[in-house]
Amino acid sequence: MKYKQQAIAASIGLALTMSAGLSTVQASSHREAPFITSIPKVDGTDLYMFSSYEAGREGFVTIIANYLPLQDGYGGPNYFALDPEALYEIHIDNDGDAVEDITFQFEFDVDNVGAELNIGGQSVAVPVINLGPISETDSSSLLRDETYTVNVVTDGRRNGHGEAITNVEDGASVFTKPVDNIGNKSLPDYSAYANSFIYDIDIPNCATPGRMFVGQRQESFAVNLGEVFDLINTNPIGPEDGEESIIADKNITSISLEIPKECLVDGDDVIGAWTTASMRQARVLNPAPNANPNAKGASVEGGAWSQVSRLGNPLVNEVVIGVKDKDRFNASEPVNDADADIGFGTYVQYPTLPAIIEVLYPIAPAPTLFPRSDLVSVFLTGLAALPTADPDVTVDGNQPANVVLAEMLRLNTTTPAVDAYNQHTMGVIGGDNAGYPNGRRPGDDVVDIALRVVMGRLLAAEDAESKTVDFTDGAAISATQFQSVFPYLNTPLPGAITDPVIEPEPEA
Repeated sequence: MKYKQQAIAASIGLALTMSAGLSTVQASSHREAPFITSIPKVDGTDLYMFSSYEAGREGFVTIIANYLPLQDGYGGPNYFALDPEALYEIHIDNDGDAVEDITFQFEFDVDNVGAELNIGGQSVAVPVINLGPISETDSSSLLRDETYTVNVVTDGRRNGHGEAITNVEDGASVFTKPVDNIGNKSLPDYSAYANSFIYDIDIPNCATPGRMFVGQRQESFAVNLGEVFDLINTNPIGPEDGEESIIADKNITSISLEIPKECLVDGDDVIGAWTTASMRQARVLNPAPNANPNAKGASVEGGAWSQVSRLGNPLVNEVVIGVKDKDRFNASEPVNDADADIGFGTYVQYPTLPAIIEVLYPIAPAPTLFPRSDLVSVFLTGLAALPTADPDVTVDGNQPANVVLAEMLRLNTTTPAVDAYNQHTMGVIGGDNAGYPNGRRPGDDVVDIALRVVMGRLLAAEDAESKTVDFTDGAAISATQFQSVFPYLNTPLPGAITDPVIEPEPEA
Protein backbone atom coordinates (compact mmCIF):
# COMPACT_ATOMS: atom_id res chain seq x y z
CA MET A 1 0.00 0.00 0.00
CA LYS A 2 1.65 3.21 -1.18
CA TYR A 3 -0.25 5.56 1.14
CA LYS A 4 0.37 3.86 4.46
CA GLN A 5 0.26 6.83 6.76
CA GLN A 6 -2.91 6.93 8.82
CA ALA A 7 -2.98 10.69 8.56
CA ILE A 8 -3.22 10.54 4.78
CA ALA A 9 -5.87 7.86 4.94
CA ALA A 10 -7.89 9.89 7.41
CA SER A 11 -7.60 13.08 5.38
CA ILE A 12 -8.68 11.35 2.19
CA GLY A 13 -11.65 9.77 3.95
CA LEU A 14 -12.59 13.15 5.41
CA ALA A 15 -12.19 14.82 2.02
CA LEU A 16 -14.47 12.27 0.41
CA THR A 17 -17.06 12.70 3.13
CA MET A 18 -16.93 16.48 2.76
CA SER A 19 -17.16 16.21 -1.02
CA ALA A 20 -20.25 14.03 -0.79
CA GLY A 21 -21.86 16.40 1.65
CA LEU A 22 -21.10 19.63 -0.17
CA SER A 23 -21.90 18.60 -3.70
CA THR A 24 -24.82 16.31 -2.82
CA VAL A 25 -24.03 14.12 -5.80
CA GLN A 26 -26.99 12.09 -7.03
CA ALA A 27 -25.93 10.41 -10.30
CA SER A 28 -23.87 10.68 -13.49
CA SER A 29 -24.11 14.45 -13.51
CA HIS A 30 -27.15 14.92 -11.29
CA ARG A 31 -26.74 17.70 -8.72
CA GLU A 32 -23.00 17.55 -9.32
CA ALA A 33 -22.11 21.06 -8.14
CA PRO A 34 -23.32 23.17 -5.22
CA PHE A 35 -25.02 25.93 -7.24
CA ILE A 36 -26.80 23.67 -9.73
CA THR A 37 -28.71 22.00 -6.89
CA SER A 38 -30.79 25.19 -6.58
CA ILE A 39 -31.81 25.27 -10.27
CA PRO A 40 -32.55 21.63 -11.29
CA LYS A 41 -34.40 22.59 -14.49
CA VAL A 42 -31.04 23.46 -16.08
CA ASP A 43 -29.05 20.60 -14.58
CA GLY A 44 -27.57 18.53 -17.41
CA THR A 45 -27.35 14.90 -16.31
CA ASP A 46 -26.02 12.82 -19.22
CA LEU A 47 -24.75 13.32 -22.77
CA TYR A 48 -24.74 10.57 -25.39
CA MET A 49 -23.28 10.70 -28.89
CA PHE A 50 -22.99 7.64 -31.11
CA SER A 51 -23.36 6.43 -34.67
CA SER A 52 -27.01 5.42 -34.97
CA TYR A 53 -27.48 1.66 -34.76
CA GLU A 54 -31.14 1.61 -35.73
CA ALA A 55 -31.50 -0.46 -38.92
CA GLY A 56 -31.35 1.73 -42.02
CA ARG A 57 -29.85 4.76 -40.21
CA GLU A 58 -26.18 3.97 -40.77
CA GLY A 59 -25.36 7.46 -42.05
CA PHE A 60 -26.53 9.30 -38.94
CA VAL A 61 -25.19 10.38 -35.55
CA THR A 62 -27.53 10.43 -32.54
CA ILE A 63 -26.96 13.02 -29.81
CA ILE A 64 -28.99 12.96 -26.58
CA ALA A 65 -28.71 15.54 -23.80
CA ASN A 66 -30.62 14.74 -20.61
CA TYR A 67 -31.75 17.42 -18.19
CA LEU A 68 -33.73 17.89 -14.97
CA PRO A 69 -32.76 14.90 -12.80
CA LEU A 70 -34.58 12.71 -10.30
CA GLN A 71 -38.10 13.17 -11.62
CA ASP A 72 -40.72 11.14 -9.81
CA GLY A 73 -43.53 10.10 -12.14
CA TYR A 74 -46.08 11.26 -9.58
CA GLY A 75 -44.63 14.82 -9.46
CA GLY A 76 -47.93 16.60 -10.15
CA PRO A 77 -49.69 18.86 -10.58
CA ASN A 78 -46.89 20.80 -12.32
CA TYR A 79 -44.64 17.92 -13.40
CA PHE A 80 -41.35 18.77 -15.11
CA ALA A 81 -41.44 21.38 -17.86
CA LEU A 82 -38.06 22.77 -18.90
CA ASP A 83 -37.27 26.37 -18.03
CA PRO A 84 -38.71 28.93 -20.51
CA GLU A 85 -36.18 31.48 -19.19
CA ALA A 86 -33.17 29.28 -20.01
CA LEU A 87 -31.13 28.44 -23.11
CA TYR A 88 -30.26 24.76 -23.65
CA GLU A 89 -27.43 24.07 -26.10
CA ILE A 90 -25.58 21.19 -27.77
CA HIS A 91 -22.20 22.21 -29.16
CA ILE A 92 -20.17 20.49 -31.88
CA ASP A 93 -16.44 21.03 -32.46
CA ASN A 94 -15.51 19.52 -35.84
CA ASP A 95 -11.93 20.79 -36.28
CA GLY A 96 -10.36 19.95 -32.91
CA ASP A 97 -9.74 23.52 -31.71
CA ALA A 98 -12.04 23.20 -28.64
CA VAL A 99 -14.34 25.95 -29.94
CA GLU A 100 -17.90 25.22 -31.06
CA ASP A 101 -18.42 25.21 -34.84
CA ILE A 102 -22.09 24.21 -34.72
CA THR A 103 -24.48 24.90 -31.86
CA PHE A 104 -28.06 23.67 -31.56
CA GLN A 105 -29.92 26.17 -29.37
CA PHE A 106 -33.20 25.11 -27.75
CA GLU A 107 -35.60 27.61 -26.19
CA PHE A 108 -38.85 26.54 -24.54
CA ASP A 109 -42.21 28.14 -23.87
CA VAL A 110 -44.85 26.94 -21.42
CA ASP A 111 -48.42 28.16 -21.75
CA ASN A 112 -50.65 27.07 -18.92
CA VAL A 113 -53.85 27.40 -20.90
CA GLY A 114 -55.97 26.22 -18.02
CA ALA A 115 -59.74 25.89 -17.87
CA GLU A 116 -62.54 27.20 -15.73
CA LEU A 117 -65.56 25.42 -14.35
CA ASN A 118 -68.89 26.87 -13.33
CA ILE A 119 -69.03 26.33 -9.59
CA GLY A 120 -72.20 27.68 -7.99
CA GLY A 121 -72.46 30.34 -10.65
CA GLN A 122 -68.80 31.33 -10.35
CA SER A 123 -66.23 30.67 -13.09
CA VAL A 124 -63.27 29.14 -11.24
CA ALA A 125 -59.91 28.02 -12.64
CA VAL A 126 -59.06 24.33 -12.16
CA PRO A 127 -55.83 23.27 -10.37
CA VAL A 128 -54.82 20.45 -12.75
CA ILE A 129 -53.32 20.33 -16.26
CA ASN A 130 -55.76 17.90 -17.85
CA LEU A 131 -59.47 17.17 -17.52
CA GLY A 132 -59.61 13.87 -19.37
CA PRO A 133 -57.62 11.23 -21.25
CA ILE A 134 -54.91 12.28 -23.74
CA SER A 135 -53.87 10.33 -26.84
CA GLU A 136 -51.80 10.78 -29.98
CA THR A 137 -54.99 11.73 -31.86
CA ASP A 138 -56.82 13.77 -29.21
CA SER A 139 -55.15 16.08 -26.71
CA SER A 140 -58.07 18.48 -26.31
CA SER A 141 -58.28 17.81 -22.59
CA LEU A 142 -54.67 18.90 -22.02
CA LEU A 143 -54.54 22.35 -20.44
CA ARG A 144 -50.82 23.05 -20.92
CA ASP A 145 -48.91 23.75 -24.13
CA GLU A 146 -45.14 23.14 -24.09
CA THR A 147 -43.41 24.27 -27.28
CA TYR A 148 -39.85 24.93 -28.37
CA THR A 149 -37.74 26.35 -31.16
CA VAL A 150 -34.28 25.29 -32.31
CA ASN A 151 -31.69 27.50 -33.96
CA VAL A 152 -28.54 26.16 -35.57
CA VAL A 153 -25.74 28.65 -34.96
CA THR A 154 -22.41 28.47 -36.77
CA ASP A 155 -19.11 30.15 -35.91
CA GLY A 156 -19.69 30.99 -32.27
CA ARG A 157 -22.74 30.40 -30.12
CA ARG A 158 -23.24 34.04 -29.12
CA ASN A 159 -21.99 35.98 -32.14
CA GLY A 160 -22.47 33.52 -34.98
CA HIS A 161 -25.12 33.15 -37.65
CA GLY A 162 -28.29 31.30 -36.66
CA GLU A 163 -31.06 29.70 -38.68
CA ALA A 164 -34.12 27.80 -37.51
CA ILE A 165 -34.67 24.06 -37.78
CA THR A 166 -38.05 23.42 -39.41
CA ASN A 167 -40.57 20.61 -39.60
CA VAL A 168 -40.30 18.63 -42.84
CA GLU A 169 -44.06 18.06 -42.81
CA ASP A 170 -45.26 21.67 -42.74
CA GLY A 171 -42.21 23.96 -42.60
CA ALA A 172 -43.08 25.19 -39.10
CA SER A 173 -40.28 26.29 -36.78
CA VAL A 174 -42.23 25.77 -33.54
CA PHE A 175 -42.37 22.23 -32.18
CA THR A 176 -44.46 20.68 -29.42
CA LYS A 177 -43.12 18.74 -26.45
CA PRO A 178 -45.35 15.93 -25.14
CA VAL A 179 -46.69 16.30 -21.63
CA ASP A 180 -44.98 14.18 -18.99
CA ASN A 181 -46.36 10.73 -18.19
CA ILE A 182 -49.09 11.76 -15.74
CA GLY A 183 -50.45 8.21 -15.42
CA ASN A 184 -52.18 5.41 -17.27
CA LYS A 185 -55.66 6.85 -16.88
CA SER A 186 -54.67 10.22 -18.33
CA LEU A 187 -52.41 8.67 -20.98
CA PRO A 188 -53.53 5.09 -21.71
CA ASP A 189 -50.81 4.58 -24.37
CA TYR A 190 -48.00 6.97 -23.54
CA SER A 191 -45.57 5.34 -25.95
CA ALA A 192 -47.80 5.94 -28.96
CA TYR A 193 -48.61 9.44 -27.75
CA ALA A 194 -44.94 10.41 -27.26
CA ASN A 195 -43.85 8.86 -30.57
CA SER A 196 -46.19 11.25 -32.36
CA PHE A 197 -43.78 14.02 -31.32
CA ILE A 198 -40.79 12.53 -33.15
CA TYR A 199 -40.21 15.04 -35.94
CA ASP A 200 -38.50 14.76 -39.30
CA ILE A 201 -36.56 17.99 -39.50
CA ASP A 202 -34.90 20.18 -42.09
CA ILE A 203 -31.54 21.37 -40.80
CA PRO A 204 -29.98 24.55 -42.22
CA ASN A 205 -27.18 23.82 -44.72
CA CYS A 206 -27.92 20.09 -44.55
CA ALA A 207 -29.30 18.34 -47.64
CA THR A 208 -30.63 15.29 -45.78
CA PRO A 209 -33.40 15.59 -43.16
CA GLY A 210 -32.72 14.50 -39.59
CA ARG A 211 -34.97 13.62 -36.67
CA MET A 212 -35.71 15.26 -33.34
CA PHE A 213 -37.53 14.43 -30.11
CA VAL A 214 -37.78 16.39 -26.87
CA GLY A 215 -39.65 14.87 -23.97
CA GLN A 216 -39.66 12.87 -20.78
CA ARG A 217 -37.86 9.50 -20.74
CA GLN A 218 -37.06 6.92 -18.09
CA GLU A 219 -33.73 7.58 -16.36
CA SER A 220 -31.04 6.05 -18.59
CA PHE A 221 -28.10 6.06 -16.19
CA ALA A 222 -27.34 3.12 -13.90
CA VAL A 223 -25.37 3.48 -10.68
CA ASN A 224 -25.26 1.98 -7.19
CA LEU A 225 -25.26 5.52 -5.96
CA GLY A 226 -25.75 5.53 -2.21
CA GLU A 227 -23.02 3.00 -1.56
CA VAL A 228 -20.55 4.59 -4.00
CA PHE A 229 -20.61 7.93 -2.22
CA ASP A 230 -20.72 6.35 1.23
CA LEU A 231 -16.95 5.79 1.05
CA ILE A 232 -17.51 3.20 -1.72
CA ASN A 233 -19.56 1.10 0.70
CA THR A 234 -19.90 -1.82 -1.70
CA ASN A 235 -17.79 -4.60 -3.15
CA PRO A 236 -15.82 -2.92 -5.99
CA ILE A 237 -14.52 -6.27 -7.21
CA GLY A 238 -17.81 -8.14 -6.88
CA PRO A 239 -20.31 -9.16 -9.60
CA GLU A 240 -21.19 -6.48 -12.16
CA ASP A 241 -24.89 -7.11 -11.54
CA GLY A 242 -24.73 -7.52 -7.77
CA GLU A 243 -26.56 -4.29 -6.91
CA GLU A 244 -29.56 -2.33 -8.14
CA SER A 245 -29.46 1.06 -9.82
CA ILE A 246 -30.98 3.24 -7.13
CA ILE A 247 -32.31 5.77 -9.68
CA ALA A 248 -34.05 3.21 -11.91
CA ASP A 249 -37.45 4.46 -10.72
CA LYS A 250 -36.80 8.06 -11.85
CA ASN A 251 -37.39 9.95 -15.10
CA ILE A 252 -35.45 12.69 -16.90
CA THR A 253 -36.13 15.02 -19.85
CA SER A 254 -34.27 14.30 -23.09
CA ILE A 255 -33.26 16.56 -25.96
CA SER A 256 -32.60 14.14 -28.81
CA LEU A 257 -31.24 14.80 -32.30
CA GLU A 258 -30.35 12.48 -35.15
CA ILE A 259 -28.15 14.33 -37.64
CA PRO A 260 -26.62 13.14 -40.94
CA LYS A 261 -22.90 12.60 -40.41
CA GLU A 262 -21.96 14.75 -43.39
CA CYS A 263 -23.68 17.72 -41.74
CA LEU A 264 -21.51 17.46 -38.62
CA VAL A 265 -18.01 16.73 -39.94
CA ASP A 266 -15.73 19.21 -41.72
CA GLY A 267 -12.57 17.63 -43.09
CA ASP A 268 -11.96 15.52 -39.96
CA ASP A 269 -14.04 12.42 -39.25
CA VAL A 270 -13.82 13.10 -35.49
CA ILE A 271 -16.33 15.40 -33.82
CA GLY A 272 -16.50 16.58 -30.23
CA ALA A 273 -19.62 17.52 -28.29
CA TRP A 274 -20.74 19.02 -25.00
CA THR A 275 -24.02 20.39 -23.72
CA THR A 276 -24.63 23.53 -21.70
CA ALA A 277 -27.50 25.43 -20.13
CA SER A 278 -27.50 29.17 -19.55
CA MET A 279 -29.70 31.62 -17.70
CA ARG A 280 -30.09 35.37 -17.78
CA GLN A 281 -27.69 37.19 -15.49
CA ALA A 282 -30.38 39.11 -13.63
CA ARG A 283 -33.53 37.92 -11.92
CA VAL A 284 -35.97 40.20 -10.12
CA LEU A 285 -38.61 38.58 -7.96
CA ASN A 286 -42.11 40.02 -8.06
CA PRO A 287 -42.43 41.39 -4.51
CA ALA A 288 -46.19 41.83 -4.60
CA PRO A 289 -47.88 39.49 -7.07
CA ASN A 290 -51.31 40.28 -5.64
CA ALA A 291 -50.86 43.92 -6.63
CA ASN A 292 -50.42 42.96 -10.27
CA PRO A 293 -52.79 40.18 -11.31
CA ASN A 294 -51.61 40.54 -14.93
CA ALA A 295 -47.99 39.67 -14.12
CA LYS A 296 -46.85 36.70 -16.17
CA GLY A 297 -44.74 35.10 -13.49
CA ALA A 298 -43.15 35.28 -10.08
CA SER A 299 -39.97 36.82 -11.51
CA VAL A 300 -38.55 38.80 -14.41
CA GLU A 301 -35.25 37.84 -16.05
CA GLY A 302 -32.89 39.95 -18.12
CA GLY A 303 -29.31 40.60 -19.15
CA ALA A 304 -26.78 38.49 -21.02
CA TRP A 305 -26.78 34.69 -20.97
CA SER A 306 -24.68 33.18 -18.19
CA GLN A 307 -23.69 29.50 -18.43
CA VAL A 308 -24.56 27.47 -15.33
CA SER A 309 -24.29 23.86 -16.51
CA ARG A 310 -21.78 21.99 -18.66
CA LEU A 311 -21.40 18.32 -19.53
CA GLY A 312 -19.20 16.34 -21.92
CA ASN A 313 -17.74 13.09 -20.62
CA PRO A 314 -19.70 11.43 -17.82
CA LEU A 315 -18.60 11.72 -14.19
CA VAL A 316 -15.99 14.44 -14.73
CA ASN A 317 -17.47 17.06 -12.42
CA GLU A 318 -18.47 14.36 -9.89
CA VAL A 319 -15.24 12.47 -9.30
CA VAL A 320 -12.51 14.41 -11.11
CA ILE A 321 -13.06 18.12 -10.41
CA GLY A 322 -12.48 19.28 -6.83
CA VAL A 323 -15.41 20.57 -4.78
CA LYS A 324 -14.10 24.14 -4.74
CA ASP A 325 -14.05 24.26 -8.55
CA LYS A 326 -17.28 22.43 -9.45
CA ASP A 327 -19.35 25.58 -10.00
CA ARG A 328 -16.49 27.18 -11.90
CA PHE A 329 -16.21 24.15 -14.18
CA ASN A 330 -19.94 24.33 -14.95
CA ALA A 331 -19.48 27.94 -16.06
CA SER A 332 -16.35 27.32 -18.14
CA GLU A 333 -15.71 26.59 -21.82
CA PRO A 334 -13.60 23.69 -23.16
CA VAL A 335 -11.13 25.99 -24.91
CA ASN A 336 -9.87 27.15 -21.51
CA ASP A 337 -9.47 23.71 -19.91
CA ALA A 338 -5.73 23.45 -20.54
CA ASP A 339 -5.00 26.95 -19.26
CA ALA A 340 -2.51 26.55 -16.42
CA ASP A 341 -4.08 29.39 -14.45
CA ILE A 342 -7.53 27.78 -14.62
CA GLY A 343 -6.16 24.43 -13.55
CA PHE A 344 -8.77 21.92 -14.74
CA GLY A 345 -6.08 19.90 -16.54
CA THR A 346 -4.36 19.23 -13.23
CA TYR A 347 -7.40 17.30 -11.98
CA VAL A 348 -7.11 14.94 -14.96
CA GLN A 349 -3.34 14.48 -14.92
CA TYR A 350 -3.09 14.10 -11.12
CA PRO A 351 -6.41 12.48 -10.14
CA THR A 352 -7.40 11.96 -6.50
CA LEU A 353 -9.98 9.20 -7.04
CA PRO A 354 -7.39 6.38 -7.49
CA ALA A 355 -5.75 7.36 -4.21
CA ILE A 356 -9.12 7.34 -2.46
CA ILE A 357 -9.91 3.87 -3.86
CA GLU A 358 -6.51 2.56 -2.75
CA VAL A 359 -6.96 3.81 0.82
CA LEU A 360 -10.39 2.24 1.10
CA TYR A 361 -9.39 -0.98 -0.71
CA PRO A 362 -5.64 -1.63 -0.38
CA ILE A 363 -5.95 -4.64 -2.70
CA ALA A 364 -5.93 -2.13 -5.55
CA PRO A 365 -2.76 0.02 -5.62
CA ALA A 366 -3.20 3.30 -7.45
CA PRO A 367 -1.12 4.02 -10.56
CA THR A 368 1.99 6.09 -9.84
CA LEU A 369 3.00 7.27 -13.32
CA PHE A 370 2.34 11.04 -13.42
CA PRO A 371 1.11 13.00 -15.20
CA ARG A 372 -1.57 10.49 -16.28
CA SER A 373 -1.30 10.61 -20.07
CA ASP A 374 -3.88 7.81 -20.36
CA LEU A 375 -6.54 9.97 -18.70
CA VAL A 376 -5.56 12.93 -20.85
CA SER A 377 -6.37 10.73 -23.87
CA VAL A 378 -9.77 9.75 -22.48
CA PHE A 379 -10.95 13.13 -21.24
CA LEU A 380 -8.94 15.84 -23.01
CA THR A 381 -7.77 14.68 -26.47
CA GLY A 382 -9.45 11.43 -27.48
CA LEU A 383 -7.56 8.21 -28.15
CA ALA A 384 -4.97 8.38 -30.94
CA ALA A 385 -5.71 4.77 -31.90
CA LEU A 386 -8.28 2.10 -31.06
CA PRO A 387 -7.31 -1.51 -30.29
CA THR A 388 -8.17 -4.52 -32.44
CA ALA A 389 -8.17 -8.28 -31.89
CA ASP A 390 -4.59 -8.31 -33.21
CA PRO A 391 -2.42 -6.48 -30.66
CA ASP A 392 -0.10 -5.40 -33.45
CA VAL A 393 -2.91 -3.75 -35.43
CA THR A 394 -4.74 -0.55 -34.50
CA VAL A 395 -7.28 1.67 -36.21
CA ASP A 396 -7.79 5.41 -36.11
CA GLY A 397 -9.09 6.60 -32.78
CA ASN A 398 -11.25 9.55 -31.79
CA GLN A 399 -8.50 12.14 -31.54
CA PRO A 400 -8.80 15.05 -33.99
CA ALA A 401 -5.80 15.73 -36.20
CA ASN A 402 -5.26 19.22 -34.76
CA VAL A 403 -6.51 18.58 -31.25
CA VAL A 404 -6.45 21.16 -28.47
CA LEU A 405 -6.64 19.75 -24.95
CA ALA A 406 -10.25 20.17 -23.82
CA GLU A 407 -12.82 18.11 -21.97
CA MET A 408 -15.60 16.95 -24.29
CA LEU A 409 -17.16 13.75 -25.63
CA ARG A 410 -15.47 12.75 -28.92
CA LEU A 411 -16.64 10.36 -31.65
CA ASN A 412 -14.93 8.96 -34.73
CA THR A 413 -17.88 8.95 -37.13
CA THR A 414 -16.24 6.30 -39.35
CA THR A 415 -16.19 3.64 -36.63
CA PRO A 416 -18.89 1.15 -37.67
CA ALA A 417 -21.94 1.06 -35.40
CA VAL A 418 -22.70 -2.16 -33.51
CA ASP A 419 -26.30 -3.34 -33.11
CA ALA A 420 -27.80 -3.52 -29.63
CA TYR A 421 -27.46 -7.28 -29.23
CA ASN A 422 -23.74 -7.28 -30.04
CA GLN A 423 -22.61 -4.24 -28.08
CA HIS A 424 -20.17 -4.76 -25.23
CA THR A 425 -21.08 -2.82 -22.10
CA MET A 426 -17.40 -2.03 -21.50
CA GLY A 427 -17.04 -0.25 -24.84
CA VAL A 428 -13.47 0.18 -26.06
CA ILE A 429 -11.84 -1.64 -23.11
CA GLY A 430 -14.21 -4.56 -23.83
CA GLY A 431 -13.18 -4.75 -27.48
CA ASP A 432 -16.15 -2.77 -28.84
CA ASN A 433 -14.67 0.32 -30.47
CA ALA A 434 -18.08 1.87 -31.15
CA GLY A 435 -18.58 2.45 -27.42
CA TYR A 436 -17.28 4.75 -24.71
CA PRO A 437 -14.91 6.59 -24.72
CA ASN A 438 -15.34 6.66 -28.53
CA GLY A 439 -18.64 8.49 -28.11
CA ARG A 440 -21.12 7.11 -25.64
CA ARG A 441 -24.19 4.87 -26.07
CA PRO A 442 -27.03 4.32 -23.57
CA GLY A 443 -25.86 0.76 -22.91
CA ASP A 444 -22.23 1.64 -22.11
CA ASP A 445 -21.52 1.01 -18.42
CA VAL A 446 -19.58 4.22 -17.96
CA VAL A 447 -19.28 3.86 -14.18
CA ASP A 448 -17.42 0.56 -14.44
CA ILE A 449 -15.42 1.80 -17.43
CA ALA A 450 -14.39 4.94 -15.56
CA LEU A 451 -13.41 2.99 -12.43
CA ARG A 452 -11.22 0.65 -14.46
CA VAL A 453 -9.65 3.40 -16.55
CA VAL A 454 -8.75 5.64 -13.59
CA MET A 455 -7.12 2.61 -11.99
CA GLY A 456 -4.91 2.14 -15.06
CA ARG A 457 -6.71 -0.12 -17.55
CA LEU A 458 -5.24 1.83 -20.48
CA LEU A 459 -1.72 1.98 -19.04
CA ALA A 460 1.02 -0.47 -19.91
CA ALA A 461 1.19 -3.47 -17.55
CA GLU A 462 4.32 -2.28 -15.80
CA ASP A 463 2.73 1.07 -15.01
CA ALA A 464 -0.33 -0.14 -13.09
CA GLU A 465 -0.64 -3.20 -10.88
CA SER A 466 -4.41 -2.71 -10.71
CA LYS A 467 -5.05 -2.48 -14.45
CA THR A 468 -6.45 -6.01 -14.63
CA VAL A 469 -8.87 -5.60 -11.70
CA ASP A 470 -12.50 -5.49 -12.87
CA PHE A 471 -13.80 -2.70 -10.68
CA THR A 472 -17.58 -2.31 -10.59
CA ASP A 473 -20.31 -0.47 -8.73
CA GLY A 474 -22.53 -3.54 -9.19
CA ALA A 475 -25.28 -1.77 -11.17
CA ALA A 476 -25.32 -3.42 -14.58
CA ILE A 477 -26.63 -1.90 -17.80
CA SER A 478 -26.76 -3.00 -21.44
CA ALA A 479 -28.09 -1.83 -24.79
CA THR A 480 -30.80 -4.50 -24.75
CA GLN A 481 -32.48 -2.66 -21.87
CA PHE A 482 -33.24 0.23 -24.23
CA GLN A 483 -35.11 0.73 -27.48
CA SER A 484 -33.16 -0.05 -30.65
CA VAL A 485 -34.77 2.82 -32.53
CA PHE A 486 -34.70 6.60 -32.15
CA PRO A 487 -34.97 8.18 -29.61
CA TYR A 488 -33.54 5.01 -27.98
CA LEU A 489 -34.30 5.88 -24.33
CA ASN A 490 -37.30 4.17 -22.78
CA THR A 491 -40.81 5.45 -22.20
CA PRO A 492 -40.96 7.32 -18.86
CA LEU A 493 -42.47 5.70 -15.82
CA PRO A 494 -46.09 6.77 -15.21
CA GLY A 495 -47.21 8.76 -12.20
CA ALA A 496 -49.95 6.22 -11.55
CA ILE A 497 -50.91 2.81 -12.88
CA THR A 498 -54.57 2.15 -13.41
CA ASP A 499 -55.68 -0.98 -11.58
CA PRO A 500 -58.65 -3.00 -12.78
CA VAL A 501 -61.92 -2.23 -11.04
CA ILE A 502 -62.74 -4.99 -8.56
CA GLU A 503 -66.45 -5.58 -8.32
CA PRO A 504 -67.76 -6.50 -4.87
CA GLU A 505 -68.93 -10.04 -4.42
CA PRO A 506 -72.74 -10.33 -4.44
CA GLU A 507 -74.36 -10.85 -1.08
CA ALA A 508 -75.37 -14.40 -0.30
